[in-house]
Amino acid sequence: MTRTMSVPGGGSEARKRTTFDLVAMKARGEKIVAITAYDALFASLVDAAGVDLILVGDSLASVLCGEETTLSATVEQMTYHGRIVTRGASRAFVVVDMPFLSYQVSRAEAVRNAGNILKRTGAGAVKLEGGFEVVDAVRAIVRAGIPVMGHLGFTPQSVHALGGHRIQGKDEEAAARLVEEAVALEEAGVFSIVLELMPTAAARRVTEAVSVPTVGIGAGPDCDGQVLVLHDMLGLNEGFSARFLKRYAELGKATREAVARYAEEVRAGSYPADEHGYESSGDAG
Repeated sequence: MTRTMSVPGGGSEARKRTTFDLVAMKARGEKIVAITAYDALFASLVDAAGVDLILVGDSLASVLCGEETTLSATVEQMTYHGRIVTRGASRAFVVVDMPFLSYQVSRAEAVRNAGNILKRTGAGAVKLEGGFEVVDAVRAIVRAGIPVMGHLGFTPQSVHALGGHRIQGKDEEAAARLVEEAVALEEAGVFSIVLELMPTAAARRVTEAVSVPTVGIGAGPDCDGQVLVLHDMLGLNEGFSARFLKRYAELGKATREAVARYAEEVRAGSYPADEHGYESSGDAG
């Protein structure tokens, strides 16, 4: 039985988004709204808010686990978080990142890992970072019937090779290469491409060169959609700042203040109060 949910600003939607929906949005000139999530609760909240795509990013290594890079994320971690995000998403299309070394070693291993992630999570697609060097892996995964999202520009799994968090495609040669790589990824079968940390002009060129939608993060307004890390845009990850980041809330501050009030009331003996207790004949609730 199909479950219908009410989406703010979008009326009633009776089914999940698909890759075909996202590609059609580009053709109609409709912007794609994407965001990261790592658990069922946040997934249900952003889903109800009407996002089109939820990315279970290997950024969880940094955001949730406190690591400096995404390199420590494992297939097991991505599978676990992908599964619980999918449980919370009724409408949005869910994409799970393939972590470092899960697709670079061989095409056979890439297909096996991608298939296991999809099978065990219930997600709709996987995402791979890179250009020409991952085209064969993308093609093999797509041939196995697994939708793939690409990722060009700054690719966090290559942070050491790139010399840190650097903007990519700044000169003509580098921008032209990004276009060529995007075309190669489209030919290999990707349904969409994330563009990260590149000049607006370069991202525009890539977006115009391919028929699949581009989703930008730090790549300007001309991409077909945008993605942000949820904890960053909510102000929960207060230690991270970037020029492209807009904070839509300050939940880090709100959390500290709430917990401080709780601690104060516990120490003063004012919580729990009478209304928070149970009678011997009462039911829990």
